[in-house]
Amino acid sequence: MNFKLTIQYDGTDFHGWQKQGELRTVQSELSVALSLIDGNEVTVHGSGRTDAGVHAEGQVATVRLRHEFTPEKLRAAINGNLAPDVRITEVEQVSDDFHARYSARGKNYKYRVVQGSVVSPFWFRFAHHEARPLDLALMRGCAARLVGTHDWTAFSAAQSDAQSRVRTVTNIEILEQWDERTRTMFLEISVTADGFLRYMVRSIAGALLAAGRGEIDEATIARALSTGERVSAGATAPAKGLTLTKVYYD
Repeated sequence: MNFKLTIQYDGTDFHGWQKQGELRTVQSELSVALSLIDGNEVTVHGSGRTDAGVHAEGQVATVRLRHEFTPEKLRAAINGNLAPDVRITEVEQVSDDFHARYSARGKNYKYRVVQGSVVSPFWFRFAHHEARPLDLALMRGCAARLVGTHDWTAFSAAQSDAQSRVRTVTNIEILEQWDERTRTMFLEISVTADGFLRYMVRSIAGALLAAGRGEIDEATIARALSTGERVSAGATAPAKGLTLTKVYYD
Protein backbone atom coordinates (compact mmCIF):
# COMPACT_ATOMS: atom_id res chain seq x y z
CA MET A 1 0.00 0.00 0.00
CA ASN A 2 1.26 3.45 -0.92
CA PHE A 3 0.57 6.26 1.55
CA LYS A 4 0.94 10.01 1.27
CA LEU A 5 1.91 11.69 4.53
CA THR A 6 1.56 15.40 5.29
CA ILE A 7 4.09 16.38 7.94
CA GLN A 8 4.77 19.29 10.24
CA TYR A 9 7.96 19.76 12.22
CA ASP A 10 9.93 22.23 14.26
CA GLY A 11 13.28 21.97 12.50
CA THR A 12 15.34 23.55 15.29
CA ASP A 13 16.71 20.31 16.70
CA PHE A 14 16.92 18.37 13.42
CA HIS A 15 19.88 18.16 11.05
CA GLY A 16 17.46 18.66 8.19
CA TRP A 17 15.16 16.24 6.39
CA GLN A 18 17.57 13.80 4.77
CA LYS A 19 18.97 10.81 6.60
CA GLN A 20 22.62 11.37 7.59
CA GLY A 21 24.15 8.49 9.50
CA GLU A 22 23.49 8.78 13.23
CA LEU A 23 22.42 12.42 13.10
CA ARG A 24 18.85 13.25 14.04
CA THR A 25 16.85 13.96 10.87
CA VAL A 26 13.14 13.94 10.07
CA GLN A 27 13.47 11.22 7.42
CA SER A 28 15.40 8.92 9.73
CA GLU A 29 12.91 9.26 12.60
CA LEU A 30 9.95 8.63 10.32
CA SER A 31 11.68 5.61 8.80
CA VAL A 32 12.37 4.12 12.24
CA ALA A 33 8.77 4.66 13.37
CA LEU A 34 7.25 3.21 10.20
CA SER A 35 9.62 0.23 10.14
CA LEU A 36 8.51 -0.59 13.68
CA ILE A 37 4.84 -0.26 12.75
CA ASP A 38 5.12 -2.34 9.56
CA GLY A 39 7.51 -4.93 11.00
CA ASN A 40 9.72 -4.37 8.01
CA GLU A 41 12.45 -1.92 7.02
CA VAL A 42 10.87 0.89 5.04
CA THR A 43 12.13 4.07 3.40
CA VAL A 44 10.26 7.35 3.49
CA HIS A 45 10.55 9.51 0.37
CA GLY A 46 10.10 13.25 0.91
CA SER A 47 9.00 15.89 -1.59
CA GLY A 48 12.43 17.44 -1.14
CA ARG A 49 15.08 18.25 1.43
CA THR A 50 14.86 20.90 4.07
CA ASP A 51 18.12 22.01 5.67
CA ALA A 52 19.06 21.98 9.34
CA GLY A 53 16.92 24.43 11.28
CA VAL A 54 14.26 24.81 8.58
CA HIS A 55 10.66 24.09 9.58
CA ALA A 56 7.68 22.57 7.78
CA GLU A 57 3.94 23.08 7.94
CA GLY A 58 3.18 21.06 4.83
CA GLN A 59 6.04 18.72 3.97
CA VAL A 60 4.86 15.67 2.00
CA ALA A 61 6.28 12.16 1.93
CA THR A 62 5.29 8.80 0.51
CA VAL A 63 5.88 5.36 1.96
CA ARG A 64 5.03 1.83 0.83
CA LEU A 65 3.91 -0.59 3.53
CA ARG A 66 3.30 -4.35 3.43
CA HIS A 67 0.43 -4.31 5.89
CA GLU A 68 -2.98 -2.72 5.49
CA PHE A 69 -3.89 0.30 7.60
CA THR A 70 -6.68 2.82 7.56
CA PRO A 71 -5.30 6.34 7.19
CA GLU A 72 -6.56 7.29 10.67
CA LYS A 73 -4.96 4.31 12.39
CA LEU A 74 -1.69 4.78 10.54
CA ARG A 75 -1.52 8.46 11.51
CA ALA A 76 -2.14 7.61 15.16
CA ALA A 77 0.45 4.83 15.11
CA ILE A 78 3.15 7.02 13.55
CA ASN A 79 2.53 9.94 15.89
CA GLY A 80 2.61 7.57 18.85
CA ASN A 81 6.19 6.66 17.94
CA LEU A 82 7.51 10.18 17.27
CA ALA A 83 8.91 12.95 19.43
CA PRO A 84 6.51 15.91 19.82
CA ASP A 85 8.48 18.23 17.50
CA VAL A 86 7.33 16.27 14.43
CA ARG A 87 3.77 15.25 13.62
CA ILE A 88 1.81 13.61 10.81
CA THR A 89 -1.24 15.79 10.21
CA GLU A 90 -2.79 13.82 7.33
CA VAL A 91 -2.50 10.34 5.84
CA GLU A 92 -3.98 9.40 2.48
CA GLN A 93 -3.81 6.15 0.54
CA VAL A 94 -2.68 6.97 -3.00
CA SER A 95 -2.06 5.17 -6.28
CA ASP A 96 1.15 3.21 -6.71
CA ASP A 97 2.50 5.71 -9.25
CA PHE A 98 2.26 8.67 -6.86
CA HIS A 99 5.62 9.83 -5.52
CA ALA A 100 6.10 12.71 -3.09
CA ARG A 101 9.06 14.12 -5.01
CA TYR A 102 8.53 13.18 -8.65
CA SER A 103 4.80 13.97 -8.69
CA ALA A 104 5.28 17.42 -7.17
CA ARG A 105 4.54 20.42 -9.42
CA GLY A 106 5.63 23.22 -7.13
CA LYS A 107 6.22 24.40 -3.58
CA ASN A 108 5.63 27.39 -1.37
CA TYR A 109 8.00 28.58 1.33
CA LYS A 110 7.48 31.43 3.74
CA TYR A 111 10.32 33.36 5.34
CA ARG A 112 9.19 35.06 8.55
CA VAL A 113 10.75 38.12 10.12
CA VAL A 114 10.02 39.80 13.44
CA GLN A 115 10.51 43.55 13.24
CA GLY A 116 11.22 45.65 16.32
CA SER A 117 13.57 45.72 19.28
CA VAL A 118 12.22 42.63 21.09
CA VAL A 119 11.62 39.08 19.84
CA SER A 120 8.87 37.23 21.63
CA PRO A 121 9.71 33.71 22.85
CA PHE A 122 6.75 32.57 20.75
CA TRP A 123 8.66 33.50 17.59
CA PHE A 124 12.27 32.99 18.70
CA ARG A 125 12.60 29.52 17.13
CA PHE A 126 10.54 30.27 14.02
CA ALA A 127 11.43 33.74 12.75
CA HIS A 128 14.45 35.89 11.98
CA HIS A 129 14.86 39.11 13.98
CA GLU A 130 15.37 42.35 12.06
CA ALA A 131 15.49 45.41 14.31
CA ARG A 132 16.34 47.91 11.57
CA PRO A 133 13.59 49.68 9.55
CA LEU A 134 12.80 48.09 6.18
CA ASP A 135 11.74 49.82 2.96
CA LEU A 136 8.91 47.55 1.78
CA ALA A 137 8.47 49.37 -1.51
CA LEU A 138 12.09 48.70 -2.44
CA MET A 139 11.79 45.10 -1.30
CA ARG A 140 8.72 44.58 -3.47
CA GLY A 141 10.44 46.17 -6.45
CA CYS A 142 13.36 43.77 -6.08
CA ALA A 143 10.98 40.84 -5.60
CA ALA A 144 9.30 41.65 -8.91
CA ARG A 145 12.71 41.36 -10.59
CA LEU A 146 13.09 37.83 -9.25
CA VAL A 147 9.77 36.47 -10.53
CA GLY A 148 10.15 34.41 -13.69
CA THR A 149 12.41 31.73 -15.14
CA HIS A 150 16.07 32.34 -14.29
CA ASP A 151 19.39 30.64 -13.66
CA TRP A 152 19.60 30.85 -9.87
CA THR A 153 23.33 30.22 -9.48
CA ALA A 154 23.79 33.44 -7.48
CA PHE A 155 20.99 32.42 -5.14
CA SER A 156 22.00 28.84 -4.33
CA ALA A 157 24.71 26.79 -2.66
CA ALA A 158 28.05 26.66 -4.49
CA GLN A 159 28.05 22.86 -4.31
CA SER A 160 24.93 21.31 -5.78
CA ASP A 161 24.05 18.00 -7.40
CA ALA A 162 21.26 19.62 -9.42
CA GLN A 163 21.61 19.02 -13.16
CA SER A 164 20.24 22.49 -13.89
CA ARG A 165 20.03 25.68 -11.84
CA VAL A 166 17.14 27.04 -13.86
CA ARG A 167 13.89 27.35 -11.92
CA THR A 168 10.66 29.29 -12.41
CA VAL A 169 9.48 31.48 -9.54
CA THR A 170 5.78 32.12 -10.11
CA ASN A 171 5.10 34.48 -7.21
CA ILE A 172 6.82 36.42 -4.44
CA GLU A 173 4.60 38.22 -1.97
CA ILE A 174 5.72 40.39 0.93
CA LEU A 175 3.16 40.93 3.66
CA GLU A 176 3.51 43.08 6.77
CA GLN A 177 1.08 42.84 9.65
CA TRP A 178 0.72 43.42 13.35
CA ASP A 179 1.00 40.22 15.39
CA GLU A 180 -1.47 40.59 18.25
CA ARG A 181 -0.10 37.74 20.33
CA THR A 182 3.47 39.04 20.45
CA ARG A 183 2.67 42.77 20.09
CA THR A 184 5.12 43.30 17.26
CA MET A 185 5.25 43.93 13.53
CA PHE A 186 5.67 40.79 11.53
CA LEU A 187 6.94 40.37 7.96
CA GLU A 188 6.31 37.36 5.75
CA ILE A 189 8.10 36.73 2.46
CA SER A 190 6.17 34.09 0.50
CA VAL A 191 7.92 32.42 -2.45
CA THR A 192 6.28 29.95 -4.84
CA ALA A 193 8.18 28.11 -7.58
CA ASP A 194 8.22 24.93 -9.62
CA GLY A 195 11.24 23.85 -7.59
CA PHE A 196 14.04 25.17 -5.42
CA LEU A 197 17.79 24.79 -5.15
CA ARG A 198 19.58 24.46 -1.83
CA TYR A 199 19.61 27.80 0.05
CA MET A 200 17.58 29.42 -2.74
CA VAL A 201 14.72 30.78 -0.64
CA ARG A 202 17.03 31.85 2.16
CA SER A 203 19.21 33.64 -0.41
CA ILE A 204 16.16 35.37 -1.89
CA ALA A 205 15.06 36.41 1.60
CA GLY A 206 18.54 37.65 2.44
CA ALA A 207 18.68 39.73 -0.73
CA LEU A 208 15.24 41.24 -0.14
CA LEU A 209 16.13 42.11 3.46
CA ALA A 210 19.35 43.73 2.25
CA ALA A 211 17.27 45.74 -0.21
CA GLY A 212 14.93 46.74 2.59
CA ARG A 213 17.90 48.07 4.56
CA GLY A 214 19.04 50.07 1.54
CA GLU A 215 22.19 47.99 0.96
CA ILE A 216 21.33 46.78 -2.56
CA ASP A 217 18.86 47.80 -5.26
CA GLU A 218 17.01 46.36 -8.27
CA ALA A 219 20.05 46.76 -10.49
CA THR A 220 22.11 44.66 -8.07
CA ILE A 221 19.47 41.95 -8.11
CA ALA A 222 19.38 41.97 -11.91
CA ARG A 223 23.18 41.75 -12.05
CA ALA A 224 23.24 38.80 -9.67
CA LEU A 225 20.76 36.92 -11.85
CA SER A 226 22.62 37.66 -15.08
CA THR A 227 26.17 37.03 -13.84
CA GLY A 228 25.61 34.31 -11.26
CA GLU A 229 27.87 36.16 -8.83
CA ARG A 230 26.93 35.16 -5.30
CA VAL A 231 28.46 38.30 -3.76
CA SER A 232 25.90 40.48 -5.55
CA ALA A 233 22.95 38.74 -3.90
CA GLY A 234 23.77 39.59 -0.28
CA ALA A 235 24.01 37.30 2.74
CA THR A 236 21.92 34.15 3.08
CA ALA A 237 19.17 34.62 5.68
CA PRO A 238 19.30 32.33 8.77
CA ALA A 239 17.56 28.96 8.56
CA LYS A 240 15.15 29.40 11.47
CA GLY A 241 13.03 31.97 9.62
CA LEU A 242 12.16 29.52 6.82
CA THR A 243 9.15 27.20 6.68
CA LEU A 244 7.99 24.88 3.89
CA THR A 245 4.25 25.56 3.83
CA LYS A 246 2.83 23.65 0.87
CA VAL A 247 3.70 21.19 -1.88
CA TYR A 248 1.52 21.32 -5.01
CA TYR A 249 0.33 18.30 -6.99
CA ASP A 250 -1.96 17.81 -9.97
